[in-house]
Formats: sequence, C-alpha cells, structure tokens
Amino acid sequence: QVQLVESGGGLVQPGGSLRLFCAASGFTFSNYAMRWYRQAPGKERELVAIIGSSGGTTYADSAKGRFTSSRDNAKNTVYLQMTSLKVDDTAVYYCNVISRGRAYWGQGTQVTVSS
Repeated sequence: QVQLVESGGGLVQPGGSLRLFCAASGFTFSNYAMRWYRQAPGKERELVAIIGSSGGTTYADSAKGRFTSSRDNAKNTVYLQMTSLKVDDTAVYYCNVISRGRAYWGQGTQVTVSS
C-alpha cells in the first residue's frame, strides 16, 4: 500500500532554514509527481510545491525564491528545502501523491517559525 512519511520539521527562528523529507513506498515513485502542501492553524490546506517525475518544479507564490523541492528516485524520497523562513510559514507540512485517481497523504511534519 502507498505510504508517505514526512520528517524534518521543527522549531526555527525567522530567517532560518529547514529541510523536509518525505519517504515514499508502495508505488513506483519515479513515475509520479509529488506535491508538498501545508496547513496552518485555522486555515485551509494549501499547495506549496510540485515536483514532476522528471524533476521539474512549480511553486506557490509564497514559496518562490525561498523553497526548493527535489527528489532522489533511488531513495524514493522527496525533499523540501526551506530558507528565509517567516512566521507565516508555520504550519503542518504534508507530502502528497495521486496514484490511480486517489490522493495519498502522509501524517505531516510540524514546522514552527518563531523567535
């Protein structure tokens, strides 16, 4: 079965950096685009980044210039490198894949940006 496990979140000061990881299993990882979403308290879940199967990326305006997604198909892992973090980046971050018409989510990893 499809499993996504995020890690790498934590507490960081404004201006700091974090690298998130999403380990995937249960599907042919290299064939699928992967997405990063986030959900802040009291807000809807929002798309942060998409990385295609060949590595092409698309970012939300809020992430452009600060976040970079990459993938290692040999390790079935997708990454989200976040720099210049802001208080508004505080959220639970999720990775997502759509396989055979169904969306799969990990459990999320908490990112807290605070001084």
